[in-house]
Amino acid sequence: MSIAVTTWSLEQTSPADLLPAAEPAGDVRIVRSEVPSPEFSRFLYTSVGGDIRWTDRLGWTYAQWQEDLERPGVETWVAYERGTPAGYVQLEAQTEGVVEIVYFGLIPAFRGRRIGGHLLSYGAARAWDLAERWPGRPPTKRVWLHTCSKDGDHAMDNYLRRGFKLFDTKVAEEPDIASAGPWPGASAV
Repeated sequence: MSIAVTTWSLEQTSPADLLPAAEPAGDVRIVRSEVPSPEFSRFLYTSVGGDIRWTDRLGWTYAQWQEDLERPGVETWVAYERGTPAGYVQLEAQTEGVVEIVYFGLIPAFRGRRIGGHLLSYGAARAWDLAERWPGRPPTKRVWLHTCSKDGDHAMDNYLRRGFKLFDTKVAEEPDIASAGPWPGASAV
């Protein structure tokens, strides 16, 4: 069985495009995860994407995770609420000053707390100044991402409110895979 999945690609072409969200109330911090850790990255990936069918990296080996995280220009920024991981944004420097927001999202228990807009704003700002942390990289000229109809209900609205502009839409049939959750059986909770 398959489902039609719409994928939207969005971009910012200037740092002035970024429309930051207000910071959420309380003790919310965003910290760069500077030590490549496949275990932590897989935790974030499955915890954030388990209920919205992120499956493309589930079969990755430890070595694949390590190789991905060690590439120059790949950064993971993690939001914490009172010391607990709440979500993350992963950036990937590409050629000619392009940076992709490869993954972005919140762990389900932290959604609806105004953390997502703040984390996306922060992640986009870090995409714009990424070259400052990676000597030899050209300054960022474009930040882009994609989202799809499997993502959370508020994903597209958040991207648009942060100043991202739609530049492409595609529809494709994909296998209808049950939500994996962060561990077997978690989606049934």
